[in-house]
Amino acid sequence: MFGIPRAPLILGLAGLLPFIAAAFVSTFPGTASDAQTAHLLTAVDGLAALSLYGTIILSFMSGVLWGFATKVEGSKATIGYVLSVLPALWAFFLRGSSVTDTLFYLSIGFLGLLILDYYFFRKGLTPPWWMRLRIMLTVIVVVCLSIGAAQ
Repeated sequence: MFGIPRAPLILGLAGLLPFIAAAFVSTFPGTASDAQTAHLLTAVDGLAALSLYGTIILSFMSGVLWGFATKVEGSKATIGYVLSVLPALWAFFLRGSSVTDTLFYLSIGFLGLLILDYYFFRKGLTPPWWMRLRIMLTVIVVVCLSIGAAQ
């Protein structure tokens, strides 16, 4: 799809499943019925799952950007390292007073991450298909987080 290698595409899409499931359950509580999804039975739990998973993935993406920064040296690397820690710091420090506030801040964090992705892409530090994958995934993530934030 769009020249994105199969493994990153499939794994990226699989990584959306918790976002989609938590957004669905937060909107339609009581729809999860089996024992494996019992922890998502209420809207509050769905919102908490969105917040937790969003925080984890935003932090994970900091590590991805750090990896891109390792491809250069000197001041370019320093700038890359500094930029790469911003998503994790954002996820840690910008916690709202409510879970819906946190989801809003996470949405902004993922949009900011997309800007950083583009920076690393323009510097030639990412694979050529990177932005196609990141735009697709970010749109879905931000929609899911926004659904939760609107609760």
